[in-house]
Amino acid sequence: MTAPIEVVVGTAIPDWVMSNVSPERMRVTAAIYRDPNPIHWDPRSTRSRGLDGQVINQGPLNVAYLVNMLMAWRGPGCVRRLHVEFAGRVYDGDHIRARGTVTGVDPDTGTATCDVWLERADGSRPLVGTAIVQIDPT
Repeated sequence: MTAPIEVVVGTAIPDWVMSNVSPERMRVTAAIYRDPNPIHWDPRSTRSRGLDGQVINQGPLNVAYLVNMLMAWRGPGCVRRLHVEFAGRVYDGDHIRARGTVTGVDPDTGTATCDVWLERADGSRPLVGTAIVQIDPT
């Protein structure tokens, strides 16, 4: 049995990586959501908007990358709250890294407050937010 990882202010959450955002996943997600917005599945639509035909990832998929990171770190069901701001776009082919840092620990509730974000290869952050994560088993 391995010792639990101590969680303190400043603890870096292990990165979760999506090495290549897939346009095929965007098309499937658009079909599941019945999303009529062609920017998620039609390169012609984005080309007409000056984006070189790259389709734009859906917001819920971007949020899921953050949730995947948090669950990989503390386990399924660990996310107690998540607040995000969409600060940019994620495009097909992007290399995305979900990252985070603990900014507070509440020993009474066994939770940690964390700054979380998605980071593109160019260093920009198209999604930023705050999460409250259960760090102690309940």
